[in-house]
Amino acid sequence: MQSGGAPLPEMLAELLGLDPTNPGVILVMALIASAAVGSFVLTNTAIVIWAKRKITAAFTDRIAINRVGPLGLLIIVADAVRLLSKELIVPEGVDRPAWDLAPLVLASSALLGFAVIPMDMEYNIQIADPEVGLAYVFATASIASVGLVMAGYASNNKYSFLGGLRAVAQNIAYEIPLILTGASVVIFAGSLQMSEIVTAQQQSLIGPIPSWYAFVNPFAFVLFMIANLAEVGRNPFDIPEAPTEIVAGYQTEYSSVYFVLMYLGEFIHIFLGGAIVATIFLGGPAGPVLPGIVWFIIKMWAVFLFTQWARSAVPRVRIDQLIEIGWKGMLVLSLANLMLTAVIVGVVNV
Repeated sequence: MQSGGAPLPEMLAELLGLDPTNPGVILVMALIASAAVGSFVLTNTAIVIWAKRKITAAFTDRIAINRVGPLGLLIIVADAVRLLSKELIVPEGVDRPAWDLAPLVLASSALLGFAVIPMDMEYNIQIADPEVGLAYVFATASIASVGLVMAGYASNNKYSFLGGLRAVAQNIAYEIPLILTGASVVIFAGSLQMSEIVTAQQQSLIGPIPSWYAFVNPFAFVLFMIANLAEVGRNPFDIPEAPTEIVAGYQTEYSSVYFVLMYLGEFIHIFLGGAIVATIFLGGPAGPVLPGIVWFIIKMWAVFLFTQWARSAVPRVRIDQLIEIGWKGMLVLSLANLMLTAVIVGVVNV
């Protein structure tokens, strides 16, 4: 969160009547802000576990959960109790340090990305706003690849190992187009700072149509959405865990609380992808009538609904097809989009 350029910790310190220049006070305020944003993200993630089942059931003409609490909402509590009460089984021959750390790396990398996401410009709901905000969020999101490799390698399981190898191949193939497409937005906005990217989209494009980059450059928006599906591992790019091929891929050997962390990490990354899309293409928290934070949540959930539609409606591609689409299709198109954007912006500025 920011207020008149002041970071959230300083703003909280001033509101509470504390010394905003004291490093200890700022550290405590930063921890409080991080806990608040983390709670917001985890709450949405818990709800999405219920929503996923309902949405998938609607796509496949089924009823889904309707017995555990009203509308099946208490399934979240039931799942938590069931999974956390299970024995943590450690397979023989695992590389224990890497095996233990992988779920933490996967879940925490996505949470770190939310630190620079502006969720509301009016009330300044943003933990930090560095000048390299977009580069930071891409860097933290990519740390998840390390967690997937650690889980796949350390599990001492051929299916997990295949899932880890697939994750590396997929992330290398699609993170480059993802970043190049994001760079085209930077050319338009003239800044890597997330708040500046949101501010640059506040003008009117044509009449009531806002100058969101999804409208300014729809080709880049489509490319980013496709690459984001690969980044979060949703159909047609759920190759690293492909249940019908390699059991559950990198997470095959995980149970109990470790499986919960892997599962939460997957959905937190989906929401982080939605938050990035909302910020750099859909105007962030901008919208009429409703508060900015409400618009931000709506946009983030809209991206989640798109990933669920893809999961239910689009068949999985083979690993060779995935690599070909990434290197021969997405990379070429994202480079073309970047060069075309640079030419257009250069001509307009002249």
